[in-house]
Amino acid sequence: MSKTTISAKASEIERKWFVIDAANKVVGHVAEKAAVLLRGKHKTLYTPHVDSGDFVVVINASKAIFTGKKETQKEYRSFSGFMGGHKSETPARRRIRKPELLIETAVKGMIPHNRLGRQIYRKLNVYAGAEHPHAAQQPVAVEVTN
Repeated sequence: MSKTTISAKASEIERKWFVIDAANKVVGHVAEKAAVLLRGKHKTLYTPHVDSGDFVVVINASKAIFTGKKETQKEYRSFSGFMGGHKSETPARRRIRKPELLIETAVKGMIPHNRLGRQIYRKLNVYAGAEHPHAAQQPVAVEVTN
C-alpha cells in the first residue's frame, strides 16, 4: 500500500453547479454553505492551494434573514480614502439598495483574501429574486439547515 498524498491539479477538476435558495434562511448559514462549495472543501480531492471548488448560484437573496437585532444594528462600513469618505449602511438599507450584497459580502469574508480567493469568488452568482439565467447548467439544489 502506497502512502502518497494525492494533490489535485487544476486541469483534472470536475466542476458542478449548485443552487442555494436563501429564502427565510440565515445569511451566515447560506454564506457558509456557499463558501464550502466554492472552495471545494466538500470534495475528497480538496487541495488548499488549488481552486477545486464548484459554481454556486444563490437565489432569493432579498429574502435572507438576520438573527437578533442585526437587521437594524449591524453596520457595513467603507472608506474611500478621502477626507469625510466614511460611509456606513445597515442591512435594512442595503436590502433596499442592492440585496445581493448581503450574501456576497458574507461569502467574501469566508474565502481566502488572496489571488486564489478572488478566483474562487468569481464562481459565485447571487440573485435577489427566484429567477436565474443558469438553468442550462442544470444546477443541483442544496439545502441549508437553519
